[in-house]
Amino acid sequence: MLLNSAFFKLNRIPLLLTVSCFIFYTAFAYNLVRTDYTKLIMLYAILFFLFYKLVQILKHNVSLLTWIAFGFRAVFIFAIPNLSQDFYRFIWDGQITLIGLNPYLTTPDFQMGLGILSGFPNQMELYEGMGPLNASHFTNYPPINQFCFVLANLFPGQSILSSVIGLRLLIIAADFGTLYFGKKLLEKLNIPAHNIFWYILNPFIIIELTGNLHFEGVMIFFLIWSLYLLYVGKWQWAAVVLALSISVKLIPLIFLPLFFQWFTSTSLNTGIQDNKKDVSLWHKMTKLISFYAIILVTTLLLFAPFYASEFINNYAQTVALWFQNFEFNASIYYVAREIGYLFRGYNEIAIIGKITPIIVVLFILIITFFRKNKTTVELFTAMLLALSFYYFTATTVHPWYVATLLILSVFTKYKFPLVWSFVIILSYLAYINLNKADKSENLWIIGLEYAIVYGVFIWEVFIKKTTSSNKL
Repeated sequence: MLLNSAFFKLNRIPLLLTVSCFIFYTAFAYNLVRTDYTKLIMLYAILFFLFYKLVQILKHNVSLLTWIAFGFRAVFIFAIPNLSQDFYRFIWDGQITLIGLNPYLTTPDFQMGLGILSGFPNQMELYEGMGPLNASHFTNYPPINQFCFVLANLFPGQSILSSVIGLRLLIIAADFGTLYFGKKLLEKLNIPAHNIFWYILNPFIIIELTGNLHFEGVMIFFLIWSLYLLYVGKWQWAAVVLALSISVKLIPLIFLPLFFQWFTSTSLNTGIQDNKKDVSLWHKMTKLISFYAIILVTTLLLFAPFYASEFINNYAQTVALWFQNFEFNASIYYVAREIGYLFRGYNEIAIIGKITPIIVVLFILIITFFRKNKTTVELFTAMLLALSFYYFTATTVHPWYVATLLILSVFTKYKFPLVWSFVIILSYLAYINLNKADKSENLWIIGLEYAIVYGVFIWEVFIKKTTSSNKL
């Protein structure tokens, strides 16, 4: 009793903050409608403040922060996502695979047009829940993601909720893995281990991944595991695990050129720093090529079970939509679009969407060959800058995309992704006029979001760096 009394006395503020978070997360999970914008913003802002204070106060108690982080996730176990409808398509794809069909070959619209599929529970609810946009397109989720969808549908029960619980448990398990390998890598890099909680305990991550069931969390787990393996010298296994990450979400493909200096630097960086200065460039290039080859072969093997003559065309067609059809929460693209309207007046995405991938590739090549990326921290920083540039120029930036930036920033000196993880909630207000005559995004709100993000980004990357250099 005395021990319990002393514990509560010493930790009364963290306990108060934790209990408050549980209450607000419960309200967020079970008593929030997406269109209740005032409540959405208020709950998120309060949770973000409480999270920030918890990490500040308990940064030396990693064990307690871990229990708290996964306790918050447990709040969402029985909740149906309220900010995204993508999970309906996840469950649909898993059910399609379970009845023996290839999810890449037909759309839900086509499948429903054939009539109700036998042995397929909740077809109408899933079809109506995913919405007409999702139902009219081929799936773009890679094979490991599809495997997760199948596993989720094997969770006991025939309801949508049972599949939701299955999806959620997989994402929570991935967060455990990210915490484990992320903490180990931070310790090896002599970076404070509590930095991982800017990701793990962040309400943005808890709400968007555990709550709304986005699989960036699983992709990030494999990415951090791969980078840990690379650091400790197991580069062959790092390649295999990186292929698993790519096979959840394609976004890690953008990082592949950035490994060039890691493998070809003077001090061979394929593992814990060895000092084999005399290792030939040919030997290093052979390892780099082997690294890429393992990734390519593993990825192809993972896609192989789904291969059919129509597969490549269908998949490429769906991926291309993100560059040339969809527009949401963009920044530089919207400015370029407005400039283009002055000359052409319509369909700017068809033109800009073809140019921006080329610009992104050129930027990544510049970082690859002209920026120092030899150490692990430099590699993380290069990844962060490359992905940030891609999102800054993208036509579509959904809130959960920022999760990858956030985990990369944990290993660097930059905090603009943490700021973005807070202001990204403004993107949910983009269609605040949805029930009015104006159905377009509110560009003032998007402008406010990016004014804050770009302000912090410019300060950290350019102004702060220059100021520090002048002091030296």
